[in-house]
Amino acid sequence: MKVNVKQQQLSHCVSMVSRAVSPRSTLPVLSNILVKTDNGRLRLSATNLELGITCWIGARVEGEGAITVPARLFTDLISNLPTENVLLSLDHSTQTLNVRCGTSETTIKGIDAEEFPPIPEPNLEDGVPLNVANFKEMVQQVAFAASTDEARPVLTGVLLKLDGDHISMAATDGFRISIREDTITNPVKHPIEAIIPARALNELARIIGSNEESLIMTFPPDRGQVIFHMDNLELASQLIDGSFPDYRAIIPQSFKTHTLLSTAGLLKACKQSEIIAREGTNVARLNIIPDSEEAKPGSLEISAHSEQTGSSEVLVDAAVDGVPLLVAFNVRFLREVLEVIRADNVWLETNAANTPGLIHPQGDEHFKHIIMPMHIG
Repeated sequence: MKVNVKQQQLSHCVSMVSRAVSPRSTLPVLSNILVKTDNGRLRLSATNLELGITCWIGARVEGEGAITVPARLFTDLISNLPTENVLLSLDHSTQTLNVRCGTSETTIKGIDAEEFPPIPEPNLEDGVPLNVANFKEMVQQVAFAASTDEARPVLTGVLLKLDGDHISMAATDGFRISIREDTITNPVKHPIEAIIPARALNELARIIGSNEESLIMTFPPDRGQVIFHMDNLELASQLIDGSFPDYRAIIPQSFKTHTLLSTAGLLKACKQSEIIAREGTNVARLNIIPDSEEAKPGSLEISAHSEQTGSSEVLVDAAVDGVPLLVAFNVRFLREVLEVIRADNVWLETNAANTPGLIHPQGDEHFKHIIMPMHIG
């Protein structure tokens, strides 16, 4: 193998695929990155057997070949090379990769590429074309609500449903539920339902470029996997087996109090309250005061208290229709959902101190976020 490639492109590609490297594995090859020539391009791949990322770079290929090299060593080396062309050459007999750039020359001992696990190839004809910007926003508005507790694997995933031209995603950790719906340009022939690890979707959202024109999602038959394919990038993930909870059953059908707030104003108030609340159990009390008959506008008072640090009270202007209410929510959960809402104003819909609240952007029915109340002592 003999390949000439630009350092900036190689460094960018290495940093992307290295996110799929297994840091603690009994298989040494899983700590490595596969470096391989592929139809006139250079291909880099990494996998931890649950998540795999592959990246292709345009290069001048003078000789074919493949090797796996330690991910951390290779990443650190390439990122510190000068911004010149990098020459990679492989000695098959000793399984070593020679890296030359400017006045620098480094030799890395690798592992035979034959030992690297095969990464599935997608059948793009059976794939579902997705709008890159829309899908990335869907992931950002949903995946953060998934659980990180491996004791309940199903809740660490995002439920994806496709039916005709309708797509929906939902995630919950048992304390909040994030739901996002949209339409796709090419309707699917058969309904699809899958639980995709939130980590895989977060990685996808992170590595998708803003200039990506196409994103195709495929589900290889009988493999229990999903593959997201772009022109120079591919992410493959194992799906999660299990039954996703019926989250729609706990969404209230109606609300007694409707509060309209500035998204930025409420987010700022939540950040201020969280400074105090995070020292305890993240509890923030929301005192919702309706508009008065004297034409006095409504308000929302957010307060937090901690025995160790003190207390905080922030008043936010609001348009409130309904009954007054004192309810407590996890202020971090409030802050996190507000950070993914793009609209200028947001609705907070409530019933009672012991029932779920609903947060959704004004004028947008595609996104809903259910948040469970906390006990007020």
